[in-house]
Amino acid sequence: MRAALVAATVLSCAVAVPITTAHRASAQDLPTFRIGVMNDQSSLYSDIAGPGSVTAAQMAVADFNPEKHGFKVEVVSADHQNKADIGSSVARRWYDLDKVDAIVDVPTSSVALAVADISRDKNKVFLVASAGTSDLTAKACTPNTVHWTYDTWALANGTARAMIKQGGDSWYFLTADYAFGHALERDAAEVVKANGGKVMGRALAPFQSSDFSSFILQAQGSGAKVVALANSGGDTINSVKQAAEFGLSQKQKLVSLLIFLSDIHSLGLKTAQGLMLTNAFYWDLNDGTRAFGKAFGARNNGRMPTMNQAGTYAATLHWMKAIAAMDKAKAHDGAAVVAQMKAMPTNDPLFGKGHIRADGRTIHDMYLWQVKTPEESKGPYDYLKLVATIPGDEAFRPMSPETCPMLKKAG
Repeated sequence: MRAALVAATVLSCAVAVPITTAHRASAQDLPTFRIGVMNDQSSLYSDIAGPGSVTAAQMAVADFNPEKHGFKVEVVSADHQNKADIGSSVARRWYDLDKVDAIVDVPTSSVALAVADISRDKNKVFLVASAGTSDLTAKACTPNTVHWTYDTWALANGTARAMIKQGGDSWYFLTADYAFGHALERDAAEVVKANGGKVMGRALAPFQSSDFSSFILQAQGSGAKVVALANSGGDTINSVKQAAEFGLSQKQKLVSLLIFLSDIHSLGLKTAQGLMLTNAFYWDLNDGTRAFGKAFGARNNGRMPTMNQAGTYAATLHWMKAIAAMDKAKAHDGAAVVAQMKAMPTNDPLFGKGHIRADGRTIHDMYLWQVKTPEESKGPYDYLKLVATIPGDEAFRPMSPETCPMLKKAG
């Protein structure tokens, strides 16, 4: 534990926005706010968030230029190694010793749930860009959390509905055995059953598995029309590869309930072609996303942004807009900043226009995609074709005091 914590904290570093000579003296007197990008920097989820999310946060600060609005922002980062105890230790140190005002990104739902509690207790801002569990705006909702990019309910709602319409009315789940996987399976199963489908069974795979052969054989033996992968990152890559090796898609439809652009890049179109998926962002969707994608790629060794990295950019941008609209003396109050974020409509080139609900859920459009064939692709990262746009008010679970206890107290 001690060695792991050291490994996580050594990566923490401050990145100040450049100050021109003309503004150097006055900028030194401006109030400073710090935002910490916490994620997996080196293993399973490093491609979908990792150093790229740090780059995205830095780009948001540079683009917004907070000094023009009367304050400075510094970006720090740390590797939580997908472990809740390490993430909790980093969060407490940041809040108690390093004067961090907000934490952003945080893939791995178990870590995010722990950081949400700490952020509430310390009255800081928690901007979730990468964790998926919909519990963050349900039973675990707090006045300090904003859940930006996607959640398990939205992923399930988009993909499961589409597959059932295509005749995929019997499902078998291959589920990552931790908080995110369980939430994703739960939410998808509810959608399947609500639309007349049935669940034939499940296989629970240990987090960060390398061998999925026995689970795939169970799925093949189930007779289900749809085999749904309720996992993410490296687990998704390994399970898709091995499903292809076993010829699973010859008789059954393989669906990934959460797959990222970086995963498809690793898999290659020959293996990933035809997969259906729901997500919140694709770099080649419109002029705004393309401009961001190209700017990000130039800073990220040519790799296009995932939706998590885009979510980190957009959430950081809106957090700064809220601070700019507030009395700076009150902007270190986390709940007050989140309230200001909710009071302002969201609007950026990556996710378009939207808003943040009282339960902390950011509402924006989601998209249903199909992975292109190798013949359809024009080059690297030209991987997705749009099937449908899901309006934000339909994409996410309706808000209710029954799901988010915080709303009962507010009422």
